[in-house]
Amino acid sequence: MSTPIHHIHKRKRKKKKMEPYPHNHPFKRFMDKFVYVIGIAGPLIASTQVYKIYHDQTAAGVSFTTFAFNAFMNMTWMMYGFLHKEKPIIASAFLWFLIDLLVAIGVVIYG
Repeated sequence: MSTPIHHIHKRKRKKKKMEPYPHNHPFKRFMDKFVYVIGIAGPLIASTQVYKIYHDQTAAGVSFTTFAFNAFMNMTWMMYGFLHKEKPIIASAFLWFLIDLLVAIGVVIYG
């Protein structure tokens, strides 16, 4: 069952000559879903760095500048995702922002 909003978005996509969502091609339809998995899996894997810093209470060899700048870049990506209403970008950028911010704070505390 479709909602009225679904049809409004279908018309917008047709008017702008955008590809349909969900896409007719199986691989593109798969990628539309898989990008959520990758967007969440990456930051979860990187969270081991956060665990190591806070568990061992040392940030030896970790660059504050790198992670602070990464947090800024991910905040910019998150704003871009909100402006373009792209949920995969918003989710991934938010999670990466949290990881980078926690690492940067850990470097300040334990560095």
